[in-house]
Amino acid sequence: MTWATFYLSCFVIGVTLSFLSFVGGSFRLPHFHLHLPHAHPPIHVGGAHHAGVGQGAEFPFINYATMTAFLAWFGGMGFLLTTYSTLMVAVVMTLSTIAGLVGATMVFLFVVKLLLRHDHPLDPADYERVGVLARISSPIRPGGTGEIIFSQGGTRQTCGARSDDGQAIARGSEVIVTRYERGLAYVRRYDEMANAAESGASRNPSGTSRIQ
Repeated sequence: MTWATFYLSCFVIGVTLSFLSFVGGSFRLPHFHLHLPHAHPPIHVGGAHHAGVGQGAEFPFINYATMTAFLAWFGGMGFLLTTYSTLMVAVVMTLSTIAGLVGATMVFLFVVKLLLRHDHPLDPADYERVGVLARISSPIRPGGTGEIIFSQGGTRQTCGARSDDGQAIARGSEVIVTRYERGLAYVRRYDEMANAAESGASRNPSGTSRIQ
């Protein structure tokens, strides 16, 4: 195998793998989340709480994307220099390596600055249904099952629901999920819990009201 064939092979492998990774979705496109403030005051239910937003996901320099970019740039530069110049093998190897590092760095910066700019690690607390504010989409009859609709994780979701105290809850009522068991959310009216929270706060002004 000649040096030209070696460099050309590296170039073809690098370009092919980069193309396959792009088509296969190895590069994640940016996604945006719009969080609008809610007019309702917060109500704590049991031990449910929401953690703060974490830092963006870590992206190491040496990874599949940068390695394939290195191969493509390394092989391309090496093939051109070997074919169209009279430089020594060591000089060609050095220049090709530098070119490969430049290509890998460009890909790394592109992914970190653009693709991962809005990424955040998944927080289980963001998908905890206990404590979620929802609206009754299908009325709950006494002791029966209805349906709630709520927004979580940037999407609108529905879920079967029952009244936590067994009472009927009309369609359109705002409720709080107090517990979630076997695919069913047990809910209580928001205004009922808000009044209870205010009453608890008035009885204990120095403490923080917490509804169990």
